[in-house]
Amino acid sequence: MNYEFTEHNENVRRIWASFHAGKPERVPVILGVNPRYWLLNPALNTEKISFARYSIDADCMADVQLKFFDYIRHNLYADHEMGIPENGWHIYVDLQNYYEAAWFGADIEYGEGNCPSSAVLLCDDNKNLLFERGIPDPFGGYYRTALGIYDKMKEMTGCRVYSSKPVAGVGLPSYHTDGPMTVACNLRGANEFCLDIYEDPAYAEQLLDYVTDAAIIRIKAWNKRFTGAEITDGFAFADDSIQLLSCDMYRDLILPRHKRLISALSSGKKPNSIHLCGDASRHFQIIRDELNVTSFDTGYPINHGEVVKQLGPEITVMGGPSMPLLLHGTPDAVASECARILNDVMPYTIKFIMRDANNLSPGVSPENVRAMYDAAMHYGRFIK
Repeated sequence: MNYEFTEHNENVRRIWASFHAGKPERVPVILGVNPRYWLLNPALNTEKISFARYSIDADCMADVQLKFFDYIRHNLYADHEMGIPENGWHIYVDLQNYYEAAWFGADIEYGEGNCPSSAVLLCDDNKNLLFERGIPDPFGGYYRTALGIYDKMKEMTGCRVYSSKPVAGVGLPSYHTDGPMTVACNLRGANEFCLDIYEDPAYAEQLLDYVTDAAIIRIKAWNKRFTGAEITDGFAFADDSIQLLSCDMYRDLILPRHKRLISALSSGKKPNSIHLCGDASRHFQIIRDELNVTSFDTGYPINHGEVVKQLGPEITVMGGPSMPLLLHGTPDAVASECARILNDVMPYTIKFIMRDANNLSPGVSPENVRAMYDAAMHYGRFIK
């Protein structure tokens, strides 16, 4: 039993039950945090395990994740279960944000002291490379490597033990999509693709169609292999790079591809959700109305009060203090900013979820995370 965290975990269950029932006691708090927080923090990663090794070695990936999950469950307060998991650990195949471009054939670059990223694949002298190759095998290329890691991790289930608890489950490598605009920018380079939109619009449209069609084929294949059905009842996706576009450009160029993704991959029985880093808030109303998106995971910088007023009380919005503030600010400064955000949003919605904006940087102190959590506990209460 997690006696140290028993009260916390009971409170968490109650907070989420009240939130989902539409009668929240207070604003919940979540964290966007993944193993980069542990790997790129020298105080935690004392063995100096590289991201390159972590990304290809199943045993190393499992070991890092177990240490990472153990750390956050004992040090980073939010409305998640804390302490040793009663039913065992859950690990997953971690492809960070390079997975889609790598599947198309882009090289993965492991920068010193940074997350891995994909190198530009399509230069001016090989712009049509992917059209000539055709859509890749959904289980080929880098995904063949990822499946090998998955199979090795599955063998750990029930027998790999950490802090007296076994590995109880393994999550699949990400086979969703970061969105057609974002993937096109990853493959071509953001500057080059934005120039393509103006200088070679036919090519830009062709690349967006190719990326969209490929995502649909890949996601359907993975869904069918691991669930038996090609589509899900609601669709969750991202497209961070739409922050580069005006509303008219988004509506003309990207919205039709977003509609195609949702139409092909969702039954429509449930609403959809989207993750958008940066400030894409000018697109939120279009996305709400045209794509049946009822949950927005936001980035920085946005005006939280204006966003919830524009979207209305039925839409879930996730957001919070900026990453530079969480990384470099004091606990008092974090608490003050969280109080300001809560004061802006709470008169207009009961569906706000506080989180970092967006994804905890390595080096963010547990004290600053606790300050965000305590601010929601103090200033985020609907029931006094």
